[in-house]
Amino acid sequence: MLSLGIESTAHTFGVGIINDKGKILANVKDVFTCKAGMVPNEVAEHHKKAAGSVIKKALSSAKLDLEDINLVSFAHGPGLPPCLLVGMNKAVELSEKIKAPIIGVNHCIAHLTIGDLVCKVKDPVYLYVSGANTQVIAFTNKKYRIFGETLDIGIGNALDKLGRELNLGFPAGPVIEKLAKKGKYIMLPYAVKGMDVSFSGMVTKAVRLVKESKAFIEDVCFSFQETAFSMLAEVAERAMAHCNKNELLLIGGVGANKRLCKMLGIMCKERNAKFKAIPQNLAGDNGVMIAWQGILQHKSGKRIVKPDIFPYERTDAVNVCWK
Repeated sequence: MLSLGIESTAHTFGVGIINDKGKILANVKDVFTCKAGMVPNEVAEHHKKAAGSVIKKALSSAKLDLEDINLVSFAHGPGLPPCLLVGMNKAVELSEKIKAPIIGVNHCIAHLTIGDLVCKVKDPVYLYVSGANTQVIAFTNKKYRIFGETLDIGIGNALDKLGRELNLGFPAGPVIEKLAKKGKYIMLPYAVKGMDVSFSGMVTKAVRLVKESKAFIEDVCFSFQETAFSMLAEVAERAMAHCNKNELLLIGGVGANKRLCKMLGIMCKERNAKFKAIPQNLAGDNGVMIAWQGILQHKSGKRIVKPDIFPYERTDAVNVCWK
């Protein structure tokens, strides 16, 4: 079986193709970028314009014709509604054209299952860090349970907000990571509340320090990473202890940050646990994970009669029928 997956939840329009053995045949994407951040309707227009060429490139990369595809999968949420609609409509169009089944999948769950596939983990605690999402997750009692999460904004959005205020461009994460290499530590708010984290106060303090000329931008970037990533390491370690698990899997776009990977690796080594991070080409939003989750759901017998979007669907609300 060949599954084509469409990702369009936020700034990325991605198309991936994978077979039911887990072999990745194509992973193509076009990312919306601008200095001011994301305006949903503008991002949706970008996706509409990019869709045709991205699909064509994916099929070409896989050396396939559209008629070779057996299943069309799309991210039905969570995400920005105008962007989700673009992906859904394109998936419906392709499905009807080749008369293939169509599957809607949860974007967050797809991050988890593609991580399971490529990192070959058995029963990990997941640290899911992306733009809108920051969650500590484990599979227990036949469902994905969230043991901790952000109380305000996701770590990726926090980095982008910091970058926007400091004119670093969008997305800001890679720029902040580069500047941080030249900085030294200054105190920023460390906000861990039980198993949850909060980043908004840290962003406010960091921006004020730079704008009031009380700190160099490199020092703020370094300190923001050190503080935020220490918070994430703390709650991830606590979840591992609580669940008695000895594997940690880092997933989501911010998982591409090398400093975060190093800090989590140190923590796991001290616990005699295994640490794995999703490969960089699959860390951010991508169509491959949507295609793979589509296969898992299709094999389990899950079908949809009428495609729809679910912009606010939580990870722990999904019926895990494929495990």
